[in-house]
Order: sequence, then structure tokens, then C-alpha cells
Amino acid sequence: MHVRTLTSGLTAAVAVTLSLMGGQAVAAPSADADSAVAARVVTYDASGSAEFRSAVDRGAAIWNESVDAVELRPVASGQRANIRVLADNGWPRAITTSLGNGTVYIGRQAVNEGHNTIRISSHELGHILGLPDRKPGPCSSLMSGSSAGTSCTNAYPNAAEKTEVEGNFGGALARTPAAVPFNVMIVD
Repeated sequence: MHVRTLTSGLTAAVAVTLSLMGGQAVAAPSADADSAVAARVVTYDASGSAEFRSAVDRGAAIWNESVDAVELRPVASGQRANIRVLADNGWPRAITTSLGNGTVYIGRQAVNEGHNTIRISSHELGHILGLPDRKPGPCSSLMSGSSAGTSCTNAYPNAAEKTEVEGNFGGALARTPAAVPFNVMIVD
């Protein structure tokens, strides 16, 4: 109790001194305020993803479970999405226009070869979030893509991939921002 009075008294004395000197006293943000960084919302339109709609929604949910700095949400009716997701008969790929923006193709060629649709979705969304391919690579690396083989169903980013996305979007867990490919077609 005595310590609280001393601290309150010291704070009041500093505020009075600053006001007399023409300065401004401002409360310092709490540690909670520093760690509470609002996520950047990136919307996606999966209406053209045909039979892969649930895989796309699950891939987005996996990213939402994995990182804090960005949140993938289905686009609201009448709004323009940051990401368009389409199904086609080619190989899965992502075309980025800028960080968090672009087009994802869930290609049936990889699905017909036996690759997991949720892993494909999560992987391609990873490109839109700024991650490059890391081939060849182990199944534990989401961005190893098809090089991990058809038996790999891991759709979750590893710790390094999470950290890189956090850095790309300025999250609290970021170490250093990674280089982000812009206006580049990424083919998997």
C-alpha cells in the first residue's frame, strides 16, 4: 500500500513538472497493448473452386490457426476479394499481384496424381502470404509442396514458415521481414 502511494505520487509529480515546463505527460502503453497487434484481414473468394471449396476453407482456417498477423476470411457478398481461388485441370499454382493479393488455382492434375487437396490449398495460400517454394523438402515443410510426395498430407506450416508470414505482415512474432515476390507467377 505504501509502495502504491509512492508510485502514484511520483507519477503525479512527473506529470505536474512536465505541465509546468510546457511538456505533455502521456501514459506509457502496457505490455498487453504492445503484444495486441491487430491482424490484417485478407479476403478470399472460393466460389470458383468447384469441388475444392471445403479444402480451400480448411486451408484458410489452418493459416488462421497458425499465425496472428494475418487473417483469411471469406469475402462478403458484393465485395471484391484479395484472393480469387479457382479450380482448373492444370497443376496447382498461385499468381501473386502483391502481398496478400492474387489468384490461386487448385489444379486437378495434382489431385488426380494423389496429392492432398487441403495441403495443396494451404500451400498455394502460403504463396499469396509471401512464401516461396522450398523444393525439394520434407513433408514437415508445407512449402516443399509436391516434392514431399503423394503420401504427405501435412497441411500446416512449420515454425520457420509461420515466422516468415508473421514477418511479412508485421506480426509480433516477426524476426525479420522476408523478401516477398510481387508480380511473379509461382508455379508448383
